[in-house]
Amino acid sequence: MTRHPDNPAPSRGVRWRGLIPQLFVIIILPLTILLLAIPFGSLMLHQQAMRVLVGERDERTARSVARALNEQLNHRAASVRSIALRALDKVSPSNILSDSDFLLPDFDGGLALFAPDGRLQAATGSRRGLNSPGLTDLLQRAGKIPIFSAPFADSSTGEFWVLVAASSDRASIAVGAFSATTLIQRTLADAFTSGDLTSAVVLDASDQPLYLTGSLPLSRQVTDHPGIAEALRGESGTTFVQTPDSGEHVVAFSPVAPVGWALVIEERWELVDNSLLRTTQVAPLALVPPLLLALVALWFGIRQIVRPLQTLEARAADLAWGRFNAIEVPVGGIAEIRRLQAELIHMARKVKLAQESLRDYISAITTGQEEERRRLARELHDDTLQALIALNQRTQLALLSIGNAPVAASLAEIQTLAEQTMANLRRLTRALRPIYLEDLGLVTALEMLAREASQSINLPVEFHRIGSERRLASEVELALYRMAQEALNNIARHAQASHGSLTINFTPETVTLIVSDDGRGFRLPETPAEFAPQGHFGLLGLHERSELIGAHLDIRSAPGQGTQVTIRLPIPPVHST
Repeated sequence: MTRHPDNPAPSRGVRWRGLIPQLFVIIILPLTILLLAIPFGSLMLHQQAMRVLVGERDERTARSVARALNEQLNHRAASVRSIALRALDKVSPSNILSDSDFLLPDFDGGLALFAPDGRLQAATGSRRGLNSPGLTDLLQRAGKIPIFSAPFADSSTGEFWVLVAASSDRASIAVGAFSATTLIQRTLADAFTSGDLTSAVVLDASDQPLYLTGSLPLSRQVTDHPGIAEALRGESGTTFVQTPDSGEHVVAFSPVAPVGWALVIEERWELVDNSLLRTTQVAPLALVPPLLLALVALWFGIRQIVRPLQTLEARAADLAWGRFNAIEVPVGGIAEIRRLQAELIHMARKVKLAQESLRDYISAITTGQEEERRRLARELHDDTLQALIALNQRTQLALLSIGNAPVAASLAEIQTLAEQTMANLRRLTRALRPIYLEDLGLVTALEMLAREASQSINLPVEFHRIGSERRLASEVELALYRMAQEALNNIARHAQASHGSLTINFTPETVTLIVSDDGRGFRLPETPAEFAPQGHFGLLGLHERSELIGAHLDIRSAPGQGTQVTIRLPIPPVHST
């Protein structure tokens, strides 16, 4: 039987060719990637836009809160300035403060009038904020333009208080005290609804926290928190801070100009999305079930259709090379594939029967051909060759008896032609009937064949014998001899080689005959059925003879890489004498 060298056994893995893998690679996979990329890409763009939007919103909020604090502080400064101006109207301090009772909600720490020398003239309200240790310095610095004191803490409550003072020319100095903590808290409460605010801090010019609130801890020390230094420099803006436990925060900052304070607002920008919008983030996961179903369908197609078809394809290739039993091994798969295999098995059995009939016919033809060759060789040897030998002897006798030189020259030429004809006839007789094969065995016959081929085609053909020689059945030896003869003829006609080799290897289990050359090589047909249509009649003859004796024929060749023909006969029968 023959075997194609480039037709290895089918792999157990899935080869990525066929309809279903192509559908997966060309359609399903790109479509899945596209379906996943669109929502997830849109989600990423949405989140990026929301991130920027929250940052802009918080910056506007910080500016708005800072502006509200500015307005409250400016309002208190204007109120104190108006009280100081009332002192120019020669109204008693107590009456001035009595007329200003409506301002007490803004000055929850009390209102007071002081003489230029610092003596208290009148006071109203709770007076809790008028006990500042810096009151004397504030009175000395007071002028027409209201000034604010640095915040100071109440030792009992920890609440921060601020004094604002203004004076009139050569008259009283008006001083108002208010709780900075209460002012900041009320302003923030007006700007944010419950649950909106995550974290907020207000610091004075000396980095002292006046107010701190929020559900998230600040990521650094308060004085080092992002945005505080910028706000103290009078800048407004937004920055983003990545925290290890709660993700990315947006930090908005703005200054409170009249008193040099810094306002910082911080929150997780992801919390701004409403619940419905957060639900849409998992919407792309709805594509997972269809994707899983597609993968299951693909797995089923590969396991039940693609892989059985690929295995059946390999079995069919084995069938094309004459391995009929391979097609009968079940490949599984869906019912249609099993029915297809059953039809192939039925066809293979018919082809096997037809091939066996054809082999018997070819065997009979080959036997008749060899018989005819032997008869023709015998007639040429017994009749024609003997007649030429007699003619040569008569010519020699005539040369001895004739003294005429021209006639003798003609007879000598006739004798030379007779000897050349006898040599050609003997070579033809040996080709028709390998005498060395019958008398001396296969090894000697192959060695003489290599020598004659070297002489006739002017190409060195080396002969090698490996192992101990053993005689085979006469029909087997003749078939091996004819196959070697055909392979050498192919080298002479087609190979354009510079070197050839003929090797026979004897082992206890096999006899192997190898014929190789370093010629131009050729591209092997896919199946033996293509030998004749492509003009490889010599290969077809080798295939038929190997089938007749049950040998394995292996032909290896490629353009520019020479050719090697290997005939391996397993466990040949011993020739009986």
